[in-house]
Amino acid sequence: MESILPLLKATQDASREISALSDKHKKELLYELAKLLQEESTNIIEENIKDVNRLDPNNPKRDRLVLDHSRVRDLITSLQKVANLPDPSHQSLSTQELDNGLVIEKITCPLGVVGVIYESRPNVTIDVATLCLRSGNACVLRGGSDAYHTNKKLVSLIHQVLEKYGVDRNVVQLIPTNRKFVSELLSASQFVDIIIPRGSQELIDFVRENSKVPTIETGAGVCHTYVHKDANLSKALDIVVNAKVSRPSVCNALDTVLIDHEVSNIFLPMLADQLKEHKVQIQADGEAYSSLEGYPWLQEASEDDFGKEFLDLKCSIKIVDGLPGALDHIRNYSSKHSEAIISDSQEVCDRFLHEVDAAAVYTNASTRFTDGGVFGLGAEIGISTQKLHARGPFALEKLITEKWIIRGDGQTRN
Repeated sequence: MESILPLLKATQDASREISALSDKHKKELLYELAKLLQEESTNIIEENIKDVNRLDPNNPKRDRLVLDHSRVRDLITSLQKVANLPDPSHQSLSTQELDNGLVIEKITCPLGVVGVIYESRPNVTIDVATLCLRSGNACVLRGGSDAYHTNKKLVSLIHQVLEKYGVDRNVVQLIPTNRKFVSELLSASQFVDIIIPRGSQELIDFVRENSKVPTIETGAGVCHTYVHKDANLSKALDIVVNAKVSRPSVCNALDTVLIDHEVSNIFLPMLADQLKEHKVQIQADGEAYSSLEGYPWLQEASEDDFGKEFLDLKCSIKIVDGLPGALDHIRNYSSKHSEAIISDSQEVCDRFLHEVDAAAVYTNASTRFTDGGVFGLGAEIGISTQKLHARGPFALEKLITEKWIIRGDGQTRN
């Protein structure tokens, strides 16, 4: 294939068809897709095994690549939840009639063609397609080569359902993984309305710097948890360990633990004992490094270990002087994804919530909850860390824009 522009044009043409589809029709289509995923779950997993077997077992991306029966069931549940959400498109937001009789109405409408570039996670294929179809958008998917067989199988099932319901299969387009086509996609502003990168900071930076299509950044999460001097340390221990080890390869996993100087001598040994059980590598700074002497997977932190998304059983630890020290550190190193404080002081928690600039800010809970499904949104394309056009889980409600409709009867303007 010399160019993907014909594919992109076909998707743009098909976008008009999905935009005009009725709410009932879109729901039925998604219910059918959920049914087909259930029927084909074993075949999906067989294709996924081909991808998994090509990846180094020690590669932290491996966990994100795996689709087992449990994860396929989760995909189906998420799909059904999205199908049951209200259609966000073609909704009236406001209506007014001018003195001259003009009726002006503001309505919601689909974005058009949504391009998503992502790595490793084949679940993104279903999540994006589901959200786009439900909101009346077409989508162009560029998954990573490491999930080639799984993505190809999933898109073939989507196409099977689209054809059954008489919808142009180009509404969901999977483009080749050849890297030369990424630059073409990023330059195709005549066919693609928005680009959403989901993956490593390297990927996001590349898309932001090279795209001629409007871009929304999602995915990179440098997540901190600050243990304040007034924290319940038992509760803090559970939260920190959960945030780090429950699924370390995802963007809402903890990367840096900040510990108040006043409780560091008590909390650090407690934390080390727990992290040792999971063989977590610790990059410790200054005082924390000295206190953790003897920990088997300990290294002295460098500047690069702060503001770093590890996506693995690794974390950095820093001791800070109270809330001001924690706020300063987060301000300097946060990716504005998810940040947490553990404290029994309501005043301190309120100040943290107010002053920390991030898409999701927690008190006394794990950052692992930042997720479209958990937040009641059914699914997500990713977690947006910017402030325009969406922030936090980028889900169904954000896959629309607005349009003004003016109804007249011969009015002219003087």
